[in-house]
Amino acid sequence: MNNKAVILLSGGLDSATTLAIAESQGYQCFALSFDYGQRHRAELNAVTRVLNQYENIEHKVIHLDLDQIGGSALTDTEIDVPKTPSTGIPVTYVPARNTIFLSLALAWAEVLSADAIFIGVNAVDYSGYPDCRSEYIEAFQKMANLATKRAVEGENVKLETPLIHLSKAEIITLGYQLGVDYSLTVSCYAADASGQACGECDSCRLRAAGFAEAGIVDPTIYK
Repeated sequence: MNNKAVILLSGGLDSATTLAIAESQGYQCFALSFDYGQRHRAELNAVTRVLNQYENIEHKVIHLDLDQIGGSALTDTEIDVPKTPSTGIPVTYVPARNTIFLSLALAWAEVLSADAIFIGVNAVDYSGYPDCRSEYIEAFQKMANLATKRAVEGENVKLETPLIHLSKAEIITLGYQLGVDYSLTVSCYAADASGQACGECDSCRLRAAGFAEAGIVDPTIYK
């Protein structure tokens, strides 16, 4: 064990909590973010604010043009972000996003000889995305064990999902205990340039309900 870990960091509530968990477990953290053509680009500014609370965390931002593919309200400005709950998989799902992100995280982890990749996926209070389920994580772990030089040589990279079975309230409570400053984070799918939240999208509703259930004041600034 060299205690290095790659942390997928979006600037949202879940990923900020995941970073705090990895850091509390003694990992040397390497943060990885993506500028993928998302309309809620304020989250990238939130990443910087979150990382300013830590010392000596190397951070990479990889640029991808997923907006060229489209197919999601988060990458295609012609598709409206829904303001009411939807059934099935919502239009805010970005096709294959976690597979793309995890593949790049796996590549960096192999270069770093890192033992773990942390991702803040959640299968309890979430929007129904297929790449946030336990079955998906198990399948990606199996693929990673087959696809990398380190794994073939007996040193697997462990995919860590500490939030996957927690409710949003439980995530917030845990993060609060770890000292996460949620006022620095942006979760809204339609946040404006300053990071102010719409208060109506799925992500805003889940976030607000989580704070209310946890009995913690919601620091989110709404439009």
